[in-house]
Order: sequence, then C-alpha cells, then structure tokens
Amino acid sequence: MLAFPSSSWAEQVTSAALDTLARADVVILGEVHDNPSHHLNQARAVAGLQPAAMVFEMLRSDQVARVGSDDWGDAATLQAALNWADTGFPEFAMYWPIFEAARGVAVYGAALPLAAVRLAVFNGAAKPFGAGAEVFGLDQALAEDEQSRRESGQMNAHCNAMPGEMLPGMVSAQRLRDAAFARTVIEAHQTHGGPIVLITGNGHARTDWGVPRYLQRASSDLTILSVGQLEHVPEGAPPYDLWLLTQGVDRPDPCAAFR
Repeated sequence: MLAFPSSSWAEQVTSAALDTLARADVVILGEVHDNPSHHLNQARAVAGLQPAAMVFEMLRSDQVARVGSDDWGDAATLQAALNWADTGFPEFAMYWPIFEAARGVAVYGAALPLAAVRLAVFNGAAKPFGAGAEVFGLDQALAEDEQSRRESGQMNAHCNAMPGEMLPGMVSAQRLRDAAFARTVIEAHQTHGGPIVLITGNGHARTDWGVPRYLQRASSDLTILSVGQLEHVPEGAPPYDLWLLTQGVDRPDPCAAFR
C-alpha cells in the first residue's frame, strides 16, 4: 500500500501519484461524501489525469441525459439541470470543482432508481440488475463469513438500530449498486477507452468487495486502481490500492437520535 498524506496530496497528484494513477484503465476515487477536502483532492486528480470519461455514483443516467452541452460550464446552471437537490447528496458546491476539472469529458451516471434498490432489499440483487447478473456473480450467494462481516458492517453503519432481518437485504442492495457502477464503468471504457474515473464513496471503492471486485470479475483485462480517503488513522491495511489521510469535518452524531 502507498499512503499519501493529505498535506502533500496537491504535489503528489501531479508527480509520482499521478504517474501511478495514469497507468490504470480505471481510477476509482473514493470519498466521504460530506468532506469538502475529499472533493478538492478528487478535482486535482481529475485535472491531472484528464480522463476519457467520468462516472458518478451521485447521478442517474436520465439526469445526465437531460443536461445540455452548454449547461456544464456554469455551476448554478448545471446544479439546476441535474436537479441536484433531489439526489440526497451534500451541497453541489462541494462537487462543482470535480465537474469543473472534467469540463468537456463524457459524463456517465451510475446510480440506479430507488425502486431497483428496494427490489434488491427484498428479492436479491440479480433480479433488479437484469441481463448479465451472472457475469457479475449476483446470482450466487456470498461466502458465509463474508456475508456475516458485511451484515455486521451494515448494522454498525445504521447505529445498531437496524432490524436484524433487514441486514441480508441491505447487503444485497450494496452488491447491486457496486455491480451497477462496475457495469457503467465498463460501458464507458468500451466507448471512450481509458482512463475512466469513478467518483464514489469509500465503501464502493473497497478492493475486497466493492466496485473493483465486480470489474475484475466482468472485465479481467482492465487495470484498476482504487484510492480511499480516510478521516482517521486506520487499524491495519485499508482495502484500497492507495489511500490518504485527511482531516475530518464537524458533523452531528448520526446515532444520537437512537440513544
């Protein structure tokens, strides 16, 4: 693992780190969604990489399709065209530097309709994914130990307040989204070549069970590099090819309401 301290990221991304990223067909840039510094780091990487196409977790394909060619050049216009307020992600101003760095680059939305994600919760990931689910392994159950670890992670992420019977469905929804992001990345690469940059949360960027896993399964010829951005010193090796430590942000305790 290579660790890039946040203080030197701006310099690293234009030298040794950028050289490393540029050798990959797919670069996955993770984030904590509400951390502005993470988006600035992503914007620097995008500006240096000049990718052939960008894929965003935050956007659906229909949102991208309704944006006119002139809308990408202005923050307020693009925010309105994307109807960003309904995405559920933090304020658009945090993400604008990424779009600005990617101006003129093909943009793909990888998010699925909420109905498809809900279907996965109750019926598994294969059905809402549709054709090609077996290519991504969505027709197969996870190994028992992985399923258990992932359910525990979902419980922790939901403040230990999630009904136990919902946990398998939450894991299925995560698998669906990871595979869908990978599908969109592959489509972008087939159309535009590389490198392709995926902007997504750290959970989806994980090399052990996130998007890289599905990319490797469905398109093993792609070279993939995943970058995680962490707010705390990790215990052990983080599940990313590269990672950097940044300052956190002040945010309310999301679990306070459950105490």
